Amino acid sequence: MGVEKMVCLASRTGRQFQRYNKGRRQVVGCVPYRFKLSNDGKISDEVEVLVISSQKGHALMFPKGGWELDESVEEAASRECREEAGVLGNIEHQLGKWDFLSKSRGTYYEGLMFPMLVTEQLEFWPEQHLRQRIWMNVTEAREACRDWWMKEALDVLVERLSSPMNQPKEEKTLSISIETMC
Repeated sequence: MGVEKMVCLASRTGRQFQRYNKGRRQVVGCVPYRFKLSNDGKISDEVEVLVISSQKGHALMFPKGGWELDESVEEAASRECREEAGVLGNIEHQLGKWDFLSKSRGTYYEGLMFPMLVTEQLEFWPEQHLRQRIWMNVTEAREACRDWWMKEALDVLVERLSSPMNQPKEEKTLSISIETMC
């Protein structure tokens, strides 16, 4: 018997439970990413990231939204990816924190960004009728993304993924020559 996964198809709304730090609304987001599959079905080292359209459709960005009082920062990041982009995955170590001016509100926000290694792309998600989602290579995404601070978060992710610490370890074989005497 298969296990069915239930996904809430409604987005959280309202700002009464939002977190603030020194008067700045705290927003949390993710750079959803995956490793591209090669033609022979093997995982390559080429990274693709998922961008979404703004609700009005005028800009591309990474999923982000308010961090609420009843959730951890990682839970908020995961929720925003599920609601806005329809993806699930593993939230990894924070990419950074940025103070930015909200274009629509004219006030400063504090933005925290995380990488999310995508493990599942949902067929149905809460904001599927409000947003488009597009997988792009890193160069395309950096060019397309509207917000400077999200571009910086993408740069941190790329640097982290290309770090020697994150490269697969090559198997090292030790050959020992044993000479026996007759």
